[in-house]
Amino acid sequence: MLTNTQGQLYLCATPIGNLEDITYRVIRTLQEVDIIAAEDTRHSIKLLNHYNIKTPMTSYHEHNKVEKARYLVDQMKAGKNIALITDAGTPAISDPGEEIVKQAYEAGVKVTSLPGACAAITALTLSGLSTRRFCFEAFLPTDKKEKRKILEELKYDTRTLILYEAPHRLKKTLNELLEELGDRTITIVKELTKKHENVWKTSISEAVNIYSEQEPRGEYVLIIEGKSYEEMDRENKSQWESISIEDHVSLYMKQGLDKKSAMKAVAKDRGLSKREIYQSMLK
Repeated sequence: MLTNTQGQLYLCATPIGNLEDITYRVIRTLQEVDIIAAEDTRHSIKLLNHYNIKTPMTSYHEHNKVEKARYLVDQMKAGKNIALITDAGTPAISDPGEEIVKQAYEAGVKVTSLPGACAAITALTLSGLSTRRFCFEAFLPTDKKEKRKILEELKYDTRTLILYEAPHRLKKTLNELLEELGDRTITIVKELTKKHENVWKTSISEAVNIYSEQEPRGEYVLIIEGKSYEEMDRENKSQWESISIEDHVSLYMKQGLDKKSAMKAVAKDRGLSKREIYQSMLK
């Protein structure tokens, strides 16, 4: 339970490139809090200097996130207000911020989020692909087995897929996407909001070809078309072409369905009407 003397945690979204992409509320909050916890203080000092923010900073990053979160939570319980910022974008999205948020809630410290720039959402809106349903995977794991498992799960996902990728891994990732997901439409976005921002809507195979001849530069967001329902229907139908309709019906009946229900299931599998299945059975 919060007390009157307790501080709180402010998750402050910062620019992902262009320094003007920051809200008045974030600037005011950064000026008013007692401490700013920054992923890289050397990087964030440029932003603070730009807006003449004099608030003390402390480092909070992947390698100290557990212990440092405990310390910062104790500071908030003692009455300090703390703002958390990442190198770019919204804190706690694919960065160490989620740990301090978790610990703050466990300690009963109030948390609020000040919205602003987010590379994943900005790139998605630029992609020209479906934005109604999407899946954010951030950076794929470096472990080969874990990465393959995730890509196998995503292979049949109909949602638009969002990935982050570093330039030195882009070629390998594109090849893995082509191998595991097949050739799909992809929008490759780099250097978001910066002077050399580039948005390229193409196919995965074309991207593989182009980057085999040129070296990737900049930070990338990959927006990948989800598997279409039409393609899934085609694949579902094709898997039954090797057996007869009679054997297909028999397969369902062996699983406990009555003949009428089995025929209905077969019609759905094959994209046919129940009448067509019935007539085939008569023949």
